[in-house]
Formats: sequence, structure tokens, C-alpha cells
Amino acid sequence: MALADSTRVPGPDAPIGVFDSGLGGLTVLRALHERLPTEDLLYFGDTARVPYGTKGEKTVRAFARQDAGLLVARGVKMVVVACNTASAFALAHLSDVLPVPVLGVIEPGVRAALAATRGGTIGVIGTSGTIRSGRYQQGLEAAGLPAERIRAAECPLFVPLVEEGLGGHALATLAVAEYLRPLRDAGLDTLILGCTHYPLLAADIGAYLGPQVRLVDSAESLASAACVALADAGLLRSGPRAGRLGFILSDIPWKFAEIGARFLGKPIDDVESVGLDEMEEAGHALGSGRTADARIRKDPS
Repeated sequence: MALADSTRVPGPDAPIGVFDSGLGGLTVLRALHERLPTEDLLYFGDTARVPYGTKGEKTVRAFARQDAGLLVARGVKMVVVACNTASAFALAHLSDVLPVPVLGVIEPGVRAALAATRGGTIGVIGTSGTIRSGRYQQGLEAAGLPAERIRAAECPLFVPLVEEGLGGHALATLAVAEYLRPLRDAGLDTLILGCTHYPLLAADIGAYLGPQVRLVDSAESLASAACVALADAGLLRSGPRAGRLGFILSDIPWKFAEIGARFLGKPIDDVESVGLDEMEEAGHALGSGRTADARIRKDPS
């Protein structure tokens, strides 16, 4: 597969690329589709190598480069990193090597939490990789929030609970209480759902923490940021046609149709499968011939 010209950014009619380590990023795809209904969206889920949240920084950065490279090879005009762990470990690297704008979930989530808080403690929950990276905590502190007003918790069981469709189940209730008790005791007024799976447990989390705690959905925050970034770059698609959704996976999980429909809110029909060799080739091709101002060039057509 030939890589798209890395010195030119496709024009407004090109699709937006979205990638995640698995299927959780479909919540971001759904939010983008609702916010930008005329945009074509191309989703890649690295389901052959999920999860990223338990892997080290070097590995996640290499995988993210391949994921993004695959989307760039398909001619996307923007790459949205829907994976919190990849955003934590690889966003700066992708910003250096990609010839198109790239957005991650962390900065929009931090901004949304700061706008939502009423002067209390802000909590963030996520996978082990996301929380241990400290990126959310660092973003909040960089914005002036004192460290004593920040609490973070790893919630590793939330992802399998969501993928098994156990939101609202007694198991979810027990897991929420186990992980979030220290945060509730800290007097939260805002909680960042720092994993794209977690919005599907929002009802369980909200019931445990109470209505005084505002939940920040990273998918919604990222969709808003993407809309602004596309407008600023002159890359918003115009015209009445409804946007198309495309799906690529590195493996087809046996429960994909069920899980994917739960995340996206509607059935998923056609799905393309790609091999790891194609992904590695795309990752290697990234950055070749890139110029300093590549990200602001647009195809005149």
C-alpha cells in the first residue's frame, strides 16, 4: 500500500481518521459523527494488540505511529487519537511526524474539567498506563490547579465490564465502589472519564458519586476540539451529503458486531481487516519527506 504524499494535507472533502487500541474509540467516533454529520470518518481499531493500557511507553508509541500511518496512507485530513494511553505516550511524537493535524483526548478533557469544576477536587480515572503517565494530572497542574485538588485512580476492570455489556450489573456496582471510594471520600466535584470505554459506565459511576459530581466525557470533549481545529484549518467539509463511516480492524473479535453496536449506538456493517505487516510498513513510511509547514498545506483540489 502506497503512503499518501506526506508533504501535502488533503482538502476538506477527505475523511477524518480516528484510531484506538480497540473498540472504545467508537464512542469518540459516535461523538464526532453527531457533532460533524457531513464529515466522512475512518476508524481504525488495533484489536489484534489491545489493550494498550498495560503496555510500556516505547511499545505504545510504536503502535500509535503505525496506527496513524495507516490512516495517513488512506488520505485522512486529520488524525484523532481516541486512545487515552496513546494520547499520553505518543501524541507529541505523532505531532512531530504526521503531515496532518493530530488531536488527542487529554488536553480537551483537561479543559472541559477545568470549565466544569466549581472549586472542588477534580478526579481522573483511566487505565494503568494513562494514570501512571501522569499526563492528566500534569495538564491540570499546568493550568494552575493545586496538586492537593487532584485525585487519580486506575480502574483496570472497567474495560472488560463494558465489553461484556455489564453496565448496570451488580459486578459493575461493586467495581465502581472498589475503585472510586477514595475519590468520593476526597470530596470530588468533577471526574474525568479518562478512557473511551468509561462513558458506558457513566450511569453506574454517577449513581455512586452522586449528582453533585460532574462527569467529563473525553469523547464529547475531543469531538468539540476537533470541530474547532478543522474550522481553524479551513478543513471543514461543506455540502448537504451525510458523512460516511468506514471501519478497519487489525483483527475481527468474535463479539465485534455486538460490542461495536453497543459503543457506536447502531449496527456496523462492512469492516476491513489489515495485517500487522501493512501497519508496520505504514509506520516506517511516516515522516519521510515531511516539511516543517506540511500541516498547514492543503490540496487545492
